Amino acid sequence: MGRSCIPKYKISRIMGWLQIILGGLVILVSILSLARFYYAGFFLHNEDICHHFYTAKEVYEDFDAKSLSERVQEVLDRLESLQYKLESKLQELEKNKGTLEKLFLEYEIVRPLHMANVALRQIRLPKIEEEEGKNSTVKEDPLINFFLTEEIRKYITPKENRVGKINLYGTEKVYNTIGHACVLYKNELQQYMDYDIGSYCDDDWNLAQKLMINGCDPLPRRRCLTRASIEYQKPYPNNESLWKLPDNKNVRWSNYRCRNFDCLQSKNPKRGYTKCTGCFEMEKEKLKWVTNSSLSADFMISDVLKIKPGEIRIGLDYGIGTGTFAARMREQNVTIVSTALNLGAPFNEMIALRGLIPLYVTLNQRLPFFDNTMDLIHSTGFMDGWIDLLLLDFILYDWDRILRPGGLLWIDRFFCSKKDLDDYMYMFLQLRYKKHKWAISPKSKDEVYLSALLEKPPRAI
Repeated sequence: MGRSCIPKYKISRIMGWLQIILGGLVILVSILSLARFYYAGFFLHNEDICHHFYTAKEVYEDFDAKSLSERVQEVLDRLESLQYKLESKLQELEKNKGTLEKLFLEYEIVRPLHMANVALRQIRLPKIEEEEGKNSTVKEDPLINFFLTEEIRKYITPKENRVGKINLYGTEKVYNTIGHACVLYKNELQQYMDYDIGSYCDDDWNLAQKLMINGCDPLPRRRCLTRASIEYQKPYPNNESLWKLPDNKNVRWSNYRCRNFDCLQSKNPKRGYTKCTGCFEMEKEKLKWVTNSSLSADFMISDVLKIKPGEIRIGLDYGIGTGTFAARMREQNVTIVSTALNLGAPFNEMIALRGLIPLYVTLNQRLPFFDNTMDLIHSTGFMDGWIDLLLLDFILYDWDRILRPGGLLWIDRFFCSKKDLDDYMYMFLQLRYKKHKWAISPKSKDEVYLSALLEKPPRAI
């Protein structure tokens, strides 16, 4: 028997090396496969996997948004008809003093039905976008999928304006804020925080406001000194400041188109702002809320205060203006805080120089007041028919949070298109406030004004 040309120990060594090489290849292939699965999205949310492997057209191939919209509208119409019949039955029971039946019908049927109606009106259909040379996908904003709780996702999802509408910020969306949007404005935020500690800040309030409006809020504190007007003058005394234009020297005008208060008059087409035209003309402002108007949607302060004599002491004016509502209420010994943004003009400075209180907040923010503390919330000129229904829903519930039981919500000359009026009326009525005043007046051929004075019910639980 001949001897093998290859010794046995050499064969064992070769086999061992082959096993090591094959094992290494298996590990390498496994790592590459896992990496491919990772980048494909298999370790992300299920919808991300779907979006990666399928186009939006494939995902929603059998999805007929138009038909769904029609069916939803049909359900809404039926709900509205049923609610009307039930409310008629409630009124009939009230006349016949059927107390128990009335309470059962109201709390167990009418209210849940009303809430279902409101919820259906807030349904959002998927929005599909196509980019040239790329697969179509369902549009999503950054960081939305970072959160798992649906309510947070709904809250921070940017709320788009109604089609064809421009909001008062001049943006296409409103960003509810928990500070997450700062990552989208990294360069601007870094510029805002780039300063020498203890020295003067840049005159960059407009950069800060841009960050706030786009959801990067609250902004971080800074350790630099705020600039003021070089020629700052002593403000006028209380008995003069309410109805007199402030001294031009008390405002930093560098970031405005105008350089004095006279330039802000409504007759100047280059005044730099469009909302609240005429707010800087004191003769016009003196007429608001104290003189009769031909519009039924114009309520007078004296008529409103008569509804709750002696009970309205503090409140919030949620709008855009120069503080005239707060000035008129001060004459009635009522303290009003006025929200304001400097949208092309020095609204905050004007309010403060009149001796009133400006609150520098955006529409995105939760109001910095404790629960059940305000006697009155008044809103005018800030929100109108551009506002998204879900955004309005969050705002109304925040107002309800800070308004005390028995407090008044004054919706002042809210305007929208006639076809959208029912939707907005549902939003204002969903919290079942008591109606003291309710008026609808024509604004134009296709638009109407809605004014309402509503009282928050007691909720002793």
